[in-house]
Amino acid sequence: MAGILTPELLRRLEQFQLLAARRAKSSARGERRSRARGQSVEFADHRNYVVGDDLRYLDWNLFGRLDRLFLKLYEEERELPVRIFLDGSESMTFGTPPKFDFARQVAAAIGYVALCGFDRVAVHAFPEPRASDFADAAGLNVQMAVRGALRAVRGRKSAMEYFRNLTALSAGGPADLNAALKRGAMEARQTGLAVVLSDFLDPGGYEAGLHALVARGFEVNVIQILAPEELNPTAFGDLRLVDSETGALQEVTFGKYRLAAYRQSVANYVQRLREFCQSRGMGVFSVGSGTSLEELLLKQLRASEIWA
Repeated sequence: MAGILTPELLRRLEQFQLLAARRAKSSARGERRSRARGQSVEFADHRNYVVGDDLRYLDWNLFGRLDRLFLKLYEEERELPVRIFLDGSESMTFGTPPKFDFARQVAAAIGYVALCGFDRVAVHAFPEPRASDFADAAGLNVQMAVRGALRAVRGRKSAMEYFRNLTALSAGGPADLNAALKRGAMEARQTGLAVVLSDFLDPGGYEAGLHALVARGFEVNVIQILAPEELNPTAFGDLRLVDSETGALQEVTFGKYRLAAYRQSVANYVQRLREFCQSRGMGVFSVGSGTSLEELLLKQLRASEIWA
């Protein structure tokens, strides 16, 4: 995936900033308004002066009117922690183009907007790599190092390394979406914005994991990525289907007359995910991996106020 994002798209993304309905609660300085009080150009409130307060922040105009001492308080700017949950299970390698490649591009774009805004980015790729997926221990060690580097990225100067590490990520193996999201929610020291990139086809479901993120206090956006072949299959007849993650076999007869029923089943599944997310205040999008990246990033996400 040489050049995960084009220079032209990067220039356009630089104009955006992630929007968060809840104010940032991180303890690190950044460019987000928070509920903390500190030194900034944004006036927040007054409070009564007490002995020991910094006299530079006394409001002398108010003293002249009320003959009482008040201290001016300012909103302190904090960074927004952005956590990207990236499904790298075997099912995400399916499709033309592969769902995983598209998901990495979306992760690259969201991360880049965050880094340009001096926010902190952490990518949680799941499942964990298995030794059996690599020819030797060195390959496994490299993959673990890449994933570790993606857990803490900050500053626009880190963008190129961020892109290289995303490109180096491998996919494979069965995923437990609920477990991955629950673990990410529990490990987070501060909440913020959570973006989940997955096909959401895990047999174990997604409800418990997404609920854990919301309960922890994250503002959650869900992006479901499906392959063109999943949305509109072209294979017909007597088929032997192999589950890409479990290896389970199933023989089916799929005639053209069943295509309408299949499409309705897919639409129903997508709609259930949408209703689940919307009822809990989560943003939700469903896209095909063949969708124009510019269409998703510059139009759909902007229209939905993910960024502006």
